[in-house]
Amino acid sequence: MNKLKVLLLSMVLALVSFATQAQTQDANQKTITIKTSAVCDMCKSTIEKAMAYEKGVKSSSLDVDSKLLTVVFDTRKTDANKLKKAVTEVGYDADELPAQERAYNKLDDCCKKGAH
Repeated sequence: MNKLKVLLLSMVLALVSFATQAQTQDANQKTITIKTSAVCDMCKSTIEKAMAYEKGVKSSSLDVDSKLLTVVFDTRKTDANKLKKAVTEVGYDADELPAQERAYNKLDDCCKKGAH
């Protein structure tokens, strides 16, 4: 009987610990939306790949039609400004930040503003 009590107590403690950890992870997770200058599916691929390499990014998705990039990230590892800067570093505008000229000039013609 004592072994059963110990086992049940251990299971309850493990569940409480897991629930507390999950709440902490959610508290450190944030979702932002960034307006980009993306114009095609190639842009989508480039930007999403860049986000995948950014520390703390959990997921990202670019809607080409609206040009909106949605990024879910860990606030302990990065912030919105770093993510916007990362978008500009691959050649695209990010909200109020213009694309870095050197990166923009390397984009394929179909990915440049006004291409479509």
